[in-house]
Amino acid sequence: MPNPKLQIIVLFQNLGEEKAYFARSPAPPLSGILLAALTPDLVDVEVLHEMVRPIDYSTEAEFIALSFMDFCAPHAYDVAARFRRLGKVVIAGGKYPSTFPEQVAPHVDCVVVGEAESVWGRVVEDLVSGRLASRYDAPPAPSLAGIPPPRYDLVESCYAVPIVTEATRGCPFGCTYCQLNIRPTPFRTRPIEDVIQDLRSTQGLSLPRRKLAMLYDNNFAGDMPYAKELLREIARLDLWGIGYQFSFNCLRDDEFLDLLVEAHCAMAFIGMESLNQPSLRSVRKGHNRVEEYRTQFDRLRERGILIFTGFMLALDEDTPDYYRTIPERLAEVDPSAVLISLSIPIPGTPFHAGLEHEGRIFDRDLSHYEGDHLVFTPRTVTPADVFRAFETINRRFYSWRSILRRWGRFTWAYVHRGAGHGKGLATRIVRSVMLSGILLQLSRFQRHHARHKVFGLPREIADR
Repeated sequence: MPNPKLQIIVLFQNLGEEKAYFARSPAPPLSGILLAALTPDLVDVEVLHEMVRPIDYSTEAEFIALSFMDFCAPHAYDVAARFRRLGKVVIAGGKYPSTFPEQVAPHVDCVVVGEAESVWGRVVEDLVSGRLASRYDAPPAPSLAGIPPPRYDLVESCYAVPIVTEATRGCPFGCTYCQLNIRPTPFRTRPIEDVIQDLRSTQGLSLPRRKLAMLYDNNFAGDMPYAKELLREIARLDLWGIGYQFSFNCLRDDEFLDLLVEAHCAMAFIGMESLNQPSLRSVRKGHNRVEEYRTQFDRLRERGILIFTGFMLALDEDTPDYYRTIPERLAEVDPSAVLISLSIPIPGTPFHAGLEHEGRIFDRDLSHYEGDHLVFTPRTVTPADVFRAFETINRRFYSWRSILRRWGRFTWAYVHRGAGHGKGLATRIVRSVMLSGILLQLSRFQRHHARHKVFGLPREIADR
């Protein structure tokens, strides 16, 4: 008898399938392909990323596993209901189901709470034998040893960088808006040999797709000695480029920066969040220092590392005068790409609790909690100020003229000023060609989002 089929769906839409937005992301999420790697051979497994393709309700899969974050929850309930009407068994897991299982449970057959590694095998065994329970709870902060490599072979071909993994979980900081601070767990690291195994598990991938990778840590260098040891091992691999995620304070460590270069770092994602120091303090992100941004970004550019950074509006200490200066100040610090969002009061975070206490939340539709909708009344600016800044910054930063200027500044800094970082001129020129392609794709992705998913000022907000 053939095995039953399990389809793992990583949800992405928040406006309903009729208005679906398909992103041009170069890399997939980690959750689906990692869950597939944990799945016993009792079932055949398929992974579908709704970020890039629609859900296939005609699938032959008997079992459906949905992974989703908070802003996808209303959509997840609709998807689950539709599959259940077709006789499918639906399991929910991921950040939102793990945080609010009681709210998710009525919509699905089973909720997996917490990190799935220690319980997923039992879930699948019970699923196949007809003994599926309504809830499975993983132990808090389990060991990260022995996690298998993700199933890169199940990643859709439209992703240019299918190799994604993580070295750590958690973050040592307590930013009030961060989902990690709803139920904080200790910062943990994986065995270095396991991370290296993930980066080597590229069988069946074409040459370009096995030479680029992303490490999706919330804070790669939360344990700096561990990070440095891992970078030394990654440097031994024959890779073209890797993206890392870490916090701003790491850029003060010269050895860490030089090890990033040796470990093939092509891009660094860093949460800049604001160019206004009081706004950073208001969300407990004081480890970012605005006066250091330009110098630290220069040090990355000279090492041939693209800078992709998060940026937030509608923080409590933002002012209209500050908003008017943002385009020029962004040009001065000169990140390669920026993910601009409105502040999101994720339910359960200290940020959400403070706004709730002050009665400032006016929109409780979770599908709007993705960073493109304003769901609360700002303290020191009007909603119109916020949306005007949002649209102006996106339009100016992602004009083709601005993109080409940033490309030129980056290339000049690396080719002409990067000689002191261990690479010869010929190597820097060849590497700059590769980095130019990455920068172009990253800019196209963010430009597409800014043009197609950023919403204008709704009338009901304009009247506030």
